[in-house]
Amino acid sequence: MRIVVDAMGGDHAPANIVAGVVAAVKELEVTITLVGVEDRVNAELSKHFYPKGMIEVIHAPQVVDMDDNPLDVIRKKKDCSITVGINLLKSGGYDAFVSAGNTGALVAAATLYLRMIEGVDRPGIGLVIPQVDGATFLIDVGANAEPKPEHLYQYGQMARVYMQSVFGRENPSVGLVNIGEEEGKGSGFDKQAYDLLKTKVPGFVGNIEPNKIFVSNVDCIVCTGFVGNVIIKLSEGLMESAGVVLKREIKQNPIASLGALLMMGALKDLKRRVDYSEYGGAPLLGVNGIVMKGHGRSTPKAIKNAIRATMREVDHNILDKIRTALK
Repeated sequence: MRIVVDAMGGDHAPANIVAGVVAAVKELEVTITLVGVEDRVNAELSKHFYPKGMIEVIHAPQVVDMDDNPLDVIRKKKDCSITVGINLLKSGGYDAFVSAGNTGALVAAATLYLRMIEGVDRPGIGLVIPQVDGATFLIDVGANAEPKPEHLYQYGQMARVYMQSVFGRENPSVGLVNIGEEEGKGSGFDKQAYDLLKTKVPGFVGNIEPNKIFVSNVDCIVCTGFVGNVIIKLSEGLMESAGVVLKREIKQNPIASLGALLMMGALKDLKRRVDYSEYGGAPLLGVNGIVMKGHGRSTPKAIKNAIRATMREVDHNILDKIRTALK
């Protein structure tokens, strides 16, 4: 299996990207092509020991900043790591592309160069998020902030295929994020999306209120990219602030410190369950190619796990299954 990785994408590139790639080629049977500024990438590679035949470097002289406008990237940075990497995937010699870089630029480049799967109008980014008893697949979390109702129907179909193929859910259920559980809740847009999902998507269970997302046991949850992005960023901020408060209370209270020692195993398990680096990346579904979006703050562990998740998609032939489901 050959996977292209954007060496320049993310807040800590290329150091974290290269370290994660080295860990991946040591633990997983995968060949990686790193795309980026060649001398900077090779300088990071020189700090590691790895099987030399498992990593190659392809030069991409331009770098996309996290605040670059996606259209400007497409027009003015055609030699950047995202564009070069996507075109390598399009060439047919590679199985997938992984990037922790600018989300808008990644979505724009993938849409422009790979084109859409037949039956899909706009791509969506899905994310596996933990629940009390398992995990759910939330889509869209940032690719399409102003979708049409039919886009949410397409997301529901693709999410079902993903959870069925990659996670082995036999008949995945699908819910729609809304302000209430009743069928008539929400705006005209929400009602139209509800009707489409109800009539066309098997396993649709109705509306899911935001406070039920982490306890609902629904396999797939559909929303607009704007709402999904708010959900995940609010959740990240809440967990980070809760961690800060918890640490402060433990330090100030001797009894709490003792309790923390007794609960150390449970606290570590909780941290692991809510740690984004355990899940690695978020698949961009709907384009004619397997594309994985990593967190902008990705650690080497997150990059390694993003590559692992990408390999699962390739192994389960996710593209052909989505094509079949949406014909």
